[in-house]
Amino acid sequence: MARVKVCVLRTAGTNCDKETAFAFDAAGGSAELVHVNRLISSEKYLKDYTILALPGGFTYGDDLGAGKVLANELRFKLGSEIKKFVAEGKLIIGICNGFQILVKAGLLPGNDELKQTASLIINDSAKFEDRWVYLKSPGHQVTTSHVRCVWTKGFPELIYLPVAHGEGKFISEDKTTLAGLKEKGQIVFQYCDAKGALTGYPDNPNGSMANIAGICDETGRILGLMPHPERHVSAQQHPRWCREKTKRTGEGLAIFQNGVAYAKKYL
Repeated sequence: MARVKVCVLRTAGTNCDKETAFAFDAAGGSAELVHVNRLISSEKYLKDYTILALPGGFTYGDDLGAGKVLANELRFKLGSEIKKFVAEGKLIIGICNGFQILVKAGLLPGNDELKQTASLIINDSAKFEDRWVYLKSPGHQVTTSHVRCVWTKGFPELIYLPVAHGEGKFISEDKTTLAGLKEKGQIVFQYCDAKGALTGYPDNPNGSMANIAGICDETGRILGLMPHPERHVSAQQHPRWCREKTKRTGEGLAIFQNGVAYAKKYL
């Protein structure tokens, strides 16, 4: 069977593209680094890929706000291709800056008009937060009638991943939008302490509403998260790996494995 083709989108300021490609390759996919200009100029076509990955970094220097310029390029220069990609049931993941891009392009939480209804803004600490955090996955509490994110199938309630961002505070435009995320099971990850309790800083490194660290769209096929799963695909990347030699792989690898497995089965 042919390996799942993954478009790892990059542009000026992207700096986690190679790690993200490595993670998808390790998960059984076939990742290709593609500059956004190659899609805009039709040198490359998004339709030729099954998964679109937006990696971390500081695209265009975040000069107009984190991820805003690339978000506008996706929406206004590649909007029709993106909408068709989503309509065909294909997968999208945005990590850190990629999450910021998906939200500001209107792909998350998601609507037909690609209207922005949420944002990721400057951390409450007003500084760059670089640490490992615990993440709670409320998916196990969601009833079967609600969405389960395909990227996090079989996840435990608690995982450990690193964050590195200055604009990671998730906010929604109103209470209705936030309530909708909760009701539809779109909150994929929440910052918490080592016991799974939803607490404040530093466990919640940025002050996100409802401790939100990651969300998906209503289909469960588009995922955005601020923590970096590509930085924990090997057990040796864990800061306590010498003392806790119980795991053979990093906890972030399962996200990429789930994406590739879903694509192989359904796309």
